Amino acid sequence: MEPLIALKTAHVLATVLLLGSAVGLALWTWRKRRAGDAAVYGQLLRRPLVFVWLLMGICLVSMPFTGWWLVHLVGWPLGQTWVLGSSVLYTVGALAWFWLLARVNRLRTAPAVGKPGFTLALALFSGVCFIAIAGLMGAKPV
Repeated sequence: MEPLIALKTAHVLATVLLLGSAVGLALWTWRKRRAGDAAVYGQLLRRPLVFVWLLMGICLVSMPFTGWWLVHLVGWPLGQTWVLGSSVLYTVGALAWFWLLARVNRLRTAPAVGKPGFTLALALFSGVCFIAIAGLMGAKPV
């Protein structure tokens, strides 16, 4: 397989897996919360769901490398507005995701500490950042 096609496939697959895992976790949490399960935050880091968090982490780590390599192979300058904008959005979104993971772990160990509303805001903010990046990648205003 040609390296450019393989990189595009890996990059798109990482994006789809990241967003799909996030939507899956959000739906699972929403359904549990709607069913009246007050201990839902304590279950977000149990064994089956840890694999989803790990998958999301692997996707987050791989995306900058495959993205840079794609830009390098295609020959786009790194100073383009959409590349810089998506890099800034990625940095902010990834930091929000790591902060979200720390807050979910804190809610797991001490459910009475912390505000679930802020945790939801972090999750939404991180999700919006990654959806905006996907939009920038799709539009590619070169």
